[in-house]
Amino acid sequence: MKYLPARLPSLVFIILFFLLPSAPVFSQTAVPFPGMSSPGTQAIPDPPTPPIIPFVDLTVRNPETGREVAFSLQLLLLLTVLSLAPSIIILMTSFLRISIVLDFIKRALSLQQVPPNQVILGISLFLTIFIMWPTFDAIYQDSLRPLADGQISVEEAYRGAEAPLRIFMYSQMQRSPENIRLFMSMRGLDTPETLADVPTYVLIPAFILNELKIAFRIGILLFIPFIIIDMVVASALMSMGMMMLPPVMISMPFKLILFILVDGWSLLTSQLVQSFHLGG
Repeated sequence: MKYLPARLPSLVFIILFFLLPSAPVFSQTAVPFPGMSSPGTQAIPDPPTPPIIPFVDLTVRNPETGREVAFSLQLLLLLTVLSLAPSIIILMTSFLRISIVLDFIKRALSLQQVPPNQVILGISLFLTIFIMWPTFDAIYQDSLRPLADGQISVEEAYRGAEAPLRIFMYSQMQRSPENIRLFMSMRGLDTPETLADVPTYVLIPAFILNELKIAFRIGILLFIPFIIIDMVVASALMSMGMMMLPPVMISMPFKLILFILVDGWSLLTSQLVQSFHLGG
């Protein structure tokens, strides 16, 4: 009996092991996912298909037939025209006059950043398309479309595209042909009587100078009423002794009010379009 206290913990552990209920055994079956959930996967997805890059082969070889020579010349002429397209649009259309006049009105209103230059160029471009649409349509009907259909040659297409532009440029200088006479005299050519007597290389610079002259005339006329407002505001500030205050800060709101009251944008646009229809 003297060893009973030492063995008591072991006896208690054995009794409790057999008498206590066994621990619950977790089921090995898969528990379904709750609703509105997507089952997961451990599979490795297939790698994406690599993009297909086309192979471009540019070869340079000697032409075998005259048709290949003609095609090479046509391609070279097309690239030349595309490289000169911005200059053609700016200098041989109504874009030059419109862009200069819009810049003048921006400066006359004492506006520095409004509207931005990109907006002014965009307005000039779309007004140019509006004004030049009959000319562009004639170029397409007489030059581009027959050339694409194979009805005319490249030289005939060039002549068909040149004629509408020449007519447009000459129509703007009918009232003031001084620039044509100037360039004809500097080149040593006789005084022209009709448009056919004026070469294209003479007509283009004469048209550019004519557009610059007309644009600056319109700009001066636009500046006059706004200059009067500046003078009145400057005189009023000097009479009140406020000489340190810039007159532009006071006159600009009055310029904008005047421009809005007379519907300046519509009036300016209509006059610009009419200036081209009336031959400048």
